[in-house]
Amino acid sequence: MIDMLKTKDILDEKDKRLRMISKEVIFPLTDEDKTNIKLMEEYLENSQIEELAEKYDLRAGMGMAAVQIGVLKRYIVIVNETENGFDKYIVINPKIVSNSEEKIYVTDGEGCLSVNRDCEGIIPRYARVTVEGYDINGNKVKIRAREEVAIAFQHEIDHLDGILFFDHIDKNNPYKGKDIYRAI
Repeated sequence: MIDMLKTKDILDEKDKRLRMISKEVIFPLTDEDKTNIKLMEEYLENSQIEELAEKYDLRAGMGMAAVQIGVLKRYIVIVNETENGFDKYIVINPKIVSNSEEKIYVTDGEGCLSVNRDCEGIIPRYARVTVEGYDINGNKVKIRAREEVAIAFQHEIDHLDGILFFDHIDKNNPYKGKDIYRAI
């Protein structure tokens, strides 16, 4: 059993599994899934704490989908650093059930733990989303997310459908929409 996820454990964009569609999770969760979720959560938190990220050579990230560690199951973990610590979201079988009309994009571009290069261009995302799914005990959850957290949910749910963030960049006009969407 792995005691800690390392950057090398995360699949690279060239790995064909990242293009596969993950399967719905059936409850109860297996012990392996519970362990994977804990490892994903720990990696994301540690990767945002500078000393630990440096010590263990972790690339900073705030979200991870199970497929990124080679598990083709529909669960995601998002760990967002706040002034009071970390907000953590673990969602099994997540679905976006509603979204704002307003679209935003990350000024410096999105990053991904599976993509080790810069990708120039705009990735339009909804400014607000409502996500439904289940917690690790199989209880229904509903999360309303805004801004960076909304982007993280859209990015991670895309992973479950075999979509990488750069797929959203217009190949002919990478900065298309710069004047329409709000930069954050």
